[in-house]
Amino acid sequence: MIHDRHAISPDARAVLTINLAALRGNWSALNKVCGSAECAGVIKANAYGLGLHQITEALVAGGCRTFFVATLGEARIVREAVPGAVIYVLDGLLPGASHYYAGFDLRPCLSSLAEIQEWAAYCDATGRRLRAAVHADTGMHRLGLPPHEVEHLATSERGLFEHFEMALLMSHLACADEPDNPMNAAQRRRFDEIRTVLPTAPASLANSGGTFLGPEYHYDLVRPGIALYGGRALEGRDNPMQWVVRFQARILQVHSLGAGEPVGYGATYRTERPSRIATVACGYADGFLRALSGPSGKPGPVGFIGDYPVPVIGRVSMDLITVDVTDVPENMALRGAWVEVLGARTTIDDLTDRAGTIGYELLTRLGQRVQRTYEGA
Repeated sequence: MIHDRHAISPDARAVLTINLAALRGNWSALNKVCGSAECAGVIKANAYGLGLHQITEALVAGGCRTFFVATLGEARIVREAVPGAVIYVLDGLLPGASHYYAGFDLRPCLSSLAEIQEWAAYCDATGRRLRAAVHADTGMHRLGLPPHEVEHLATSERGLFEHFEMALLMSHLACADEPDNPMNAAQRRRFDEIRTVLPTAPASLANSGGTFLGPEYHYDLVRPGIALYGGRALEGRDNPMQWVVRFQARILQVHSLGAGEPVGYGATYRTERPSRIATVACGYADGFLRALSGPSGKPGPVGFIGDYPVPVIGRVSMDLITVDVTDVPENMALRGAWVEVLGARTTIDDLTDRAGTIGYELLTRLGQRVQRTYEGA
């Protein structure tokens, strides 16, 4: 059910409702898990698709003070929303853009010796000892100072730290969602080694999964992302986070079919009994993944009309899905009614397990033509 119908535009075919109270509750729960370490918030990719401005303000209201974004553009939006926040930019320092970071009081995550040299030179030229994070590679081999650059920085280039303040030394876990993976401990040991050769600074290693790996991974600051939004942080474990998003779409039409009738593209599904089939206004263009299709013999995910389950049947197309509403009272399964396809009962994890993907992808792909509403502000 849509709680605030007055907030829904008459032309809304699908609605994504974001529960800001649950978001704050998740941050508070993670903050307790990480003990004395600071709990930051990762809000990159438009806050995982849920609205950068609104999510940032909600987290600040819950007590979060430090944020990580991917891009300089995202950082400027957050700075406008929260003038006093600490903002780190994970992309690092774009060439020739130091003045933008400085002008908006942003902290680049410096991932190479070249970036560190450029930032130090800018600080020296302007006479300002600005803050930045230094990102070291501990084995993921994506972003971060490789071992030979760490060594060079610790010896020949150590004087660079006189020109700027290393506000954070960070690295990133590659396999934190797999708690028994030995790479987690190997990266932690490598991180500890790096900390002994670089200047003393607050340290950060844990993402969402790392937050649950134990206090030895917490250091001074943890950086949860997907767990804030209700997604699972650890594979094969129960998800303790509250659901944050509810995705609902309107029924456009209801068909009455006999047994053995085809439904949707490719006729991949045929009715097994006399059925009522509802066509619902969401598809893969709205972020409902095509891999969630339900051909005959392989039931699709289950949506809900009220308390009645309605399985997705046939192929997910660009704009539409079809669901079986045979067992739903006709006065509930009718044109204009809302079908919940993602929420507390069919969760992010349920859908991504079925689609063979991860919650990060599902959330960030929820389409821009889906109207967003917010509750629990």
